Amino acid sequence: MQRNFLEQFLDKISKFPQWVKEIIYNELSAQVDEDNNFAYSFAAYKPVLTYKGKCELDYKNSNFDTNIYNILDACDKNMSISQITINTFLSLEEAARYFILCVDEGYLELPDNSQILNIAGYLAGKYRTGEYFVKDGSISDEQLESAVSNYRQNSSPDKKFGQSLVKMGFVSERRLNKILSFKQEAKQRIILDYNEVPQIKQEYTKSSDKYEKQIQDLKEENKNLRKKLNQLLTMVSSNE
Repeated sequence: MQRNFLEQFLDKISKFPQWVKEIIYNELSAQVDEDNNFAYSFAAYKPVLTYKGKCELDYKNSNFDTNIYNILDACDKNMSISQITINTFLSLEEAARYFILCVDEGYLELPDNSQILNIAGYLAGKYRTGEYFVKDGSISDEQLESAVSNYRQNSSPDKKFGQSLVKMGFVSERRLNKILSFKQEAKQRIILDYNEVPQIKQEYTKSSDKYEKQIQDLKEENKNLRKKLNQLLTMVSSNE
């Protein structure tokens, strides 16, 4: 992880003419809801590596997959969740899952802001929508139980549980839509530099071509051997 694509991307924007930056700012301002900064609070968070995490990064005793060590390395370099996500070509949902795993394993410190862990757990699928709002402090356990009971009794096949929270006045529809939209968007991969995407398919194709050539060479060699064997048998038959 030698390059920080997010910083490079932002650096490019910073060099745009002022009028271009103002257009970008105004366009984005209309799309960003300042009242709901849960997305920013998680994306901007910089995980802190523990001593155990540093040891795992150095010695790799647990033999985790490469993504885990890329993330631990990024944390060691003081990168944010957004930087880690973009640099490792992961979706935010995948980054959240790895983040939760690293916290559970004791490789990363618990965030001071409990909302960070709550959002990560929600994106990773550890918490459902109702559980997220309980941990967020928006609703109580009793309200959640009431909403679940109401949902089971009155729900139709096409109705989502979140609508029960809205119908009972526990959560606003606007807030529900925001968190559901955030979860859906977290599944997307954000590629800022397509030239840096690992060429897995191409490498596989090259490897496949190599083996195909070896197979063809063996077939040709086998054909020549059979030809020589037939010649030898013909000579033996003639001598007899």
